[in-house]
Amino acid sequence: MPHPALRAGAVAVVTGGGAGIGLAAAQALAALGLRVCIVDVDAAKLAAAAPAVSPRSEDVMTFCADVGRVDELQALQEAVERRLGPVDVLMNNAGVQPGSALFGPLENWTRVIETNLWGVVHGCRVFAPGMIERGTPGLIINTGSKQGITTPPGDPAYNVAKSGVKAFTEALQHELRTTPNCAISAHLLIPGFVFTGLTARGRAEKPEAAWTPEQTVEFMMARLAAGDFYILCPDNDVPRALDERRIAWAAGDIIENRPPLSRWHPDFAEAFAAFCSKG
Repeated sequence: MPHPALRAGAVAVVTGGGAGIGLAAAQALAALGLRVCIVDVDAAKLAAAAPAVSPRSEDVMTFCADVGRVDELQALQEAVERRLGPVDVLMNNAGVQPGSALFGPLENWTRVIETNLWGVVHGCRVFAPGMIERGTPGLIINTGSKQGITTPPGDPAYNVAKSGVKAFTEALQHELRTTPNCAISAHLLIPGFVFTGLTARGRAEKPEAAWTPEQTVEFMMARLAAGDFYILCPDNDVPRALDERRIAWAAGDIIENRPPLSRWHPDFAEAFAAFCSKG
């Protein structure tokens, strides 16, 4: 059964909706009959994306905002309610990945955490109370990352932000399910390798290993219908079984008292390979 919030006439807000997974999600929601507001920091992307979401201008709106600024999300909420009505579906998807190093430029850390983590926190804190109060079915999807679970070396700011999104979304779902008469559910989208502007890195052709944003959203919709909280997406290179082994190994660092990030430690390379081969 589809999620009860995904009904014709409902209102959805999708941040990072100008391209990639956000745009694909907005298109999928519009195809179900929802009225959609796409949000992005790039006005040109929004202008190009709007007709791709819906040819009916009354069913789609755009809003230019920096999700790291709570005042801009408060303005977004007011604008959406004036134009489309109260929000039923919220997808906090906006993200950046300029790269980071532990002792690299502070501005990269600030930008990543403000957008990727605070954007999710602000979005939920601005929209969720009203969604809960109305008592009608609603849906919140926060876009996380496998990097927020296995935290590979190389981009610590991104890992910290996405780890925070996981912890926040888990707390949010607990809050929602223990709130009397609450009909809202929260879900954590964990994409695989998806070919988007964020991951293209100069490539014009989609790598064979990557999924398209549309494939990712199709999988997301199916898992929402199944009631999954953790929407762990495979791709053309990494099946779910391998993701499960990698996640289990990362948790095992604590249980087995191994060095942190032992998956990338030379002393544990053979043990990790053997562990994964059992999956």
